[in-house]
Amino acid sequence: MVERLLAKEARLQGRSVVSLKDWSPSEIKQVLMTAKWMKTNPKVAEIQYALKGKSVAMIFELPSTRTRVSFQVAIQALGAAPVILDWQDSQLGRGEPIEDTARVLSRYVDGMIVRAKSHQMVQALQKWATVPVFNALTDMAHPFQVLADALTIWEHVGYLSGAKMAYVGDGNNMANSYMIIGAKLGMHVNIACPEAWQPSADIIAYAQQEAEMTGGSVQVMTDPVQAVHGVDVVATDVFVSMGDVDSASKRQALAPYQVNAALMQQAKASAIFLHCLPAHRGEEVTEEVLEGPQSVVFDEAENRLHVQKSVLYHTLAEF
Repeated sequence: MVERLLAKEARLQGRSVVSLKDWSPSEIKQVLMTAKWMKTNPKVAEIQYALKGKSVAMIFELPSTRTRVSFQVAIQALGAAPVILDWQDSQLGRGEPIEDTARVLSRYVDGMIVRAKSHQMVQALQKWATVPVFNALTDMAHPFQVLADALTIWEHVGYLSGAKMAYVGDGNNMANSYMIIGAKLGMHVNIACPEAWQPSADIIAYAQQEAEMTGGSVQVMTDPVQAVHGVDVVATDVFVSMGDVDSASKRQALAPYQVNAALMQQAKASAIFLHCLPAHRGEEVTEEVLEGPQSVVFDEAENRLHVQKSVLYHTLAEF
């Protein structure tokens, strides 16, 4: 099995992950297959030493728990060294141009992980860097989170192509990312958001076009009950994401999109519940659902580690 994994590296080596728009369905599936295998074979020597002698920078403009810890552990589990840079403790916090930081760090490290407010900043970092850049969250995308979610769906639902999923809440980076990965994997994705808080129109159009090629579908609507009816997966996120402007009017508009027991009853009896965490219990999701038997949020959180190991392995290991 190790040999099979190693034989498929050429097209993934040296790749960045800024958005999953840049990755093909077969490439995403390869990452998920490897992640699933790594999860049950964590001590295989070829994995433990795959990145020996390499260093990976971790740049954080926004707070992080799961992302920061899971990436750091993933880097170390592959034999590499993490180099952690908090935004305000680096020259970025004093206004150094991103192109300068990108070119300097490219001479020190083998890859860069960045969590930033602006998606454009990560795109600029990728433009000027000469090593792979990995998006650990921006205002437009959260690719590693939805890779972990796809692995979780595969484990609990049993399949991805043809699976039915509903996301309800703010049309944020999670909504954007679910549409993209769902379309790539042939899933049927419903997104329910208030009219004033819809996802990116460009990403909706892109995802719907992609879904036509994979046999999936992407629909955006305002009715959460319609979105959740008969699905295998129900997902949500906080009503106000990091860096967003908080307002009473937004919270009021999103209140009907709370995932509670009544809404979960509209899904299949076997449906699972996902949340990228941290959750605001009693706001976007009730305690009853989050701690209930359909919730797999801690399996989902664990799977961040495995998909990140897989991507780092595929993109940074040399063979």
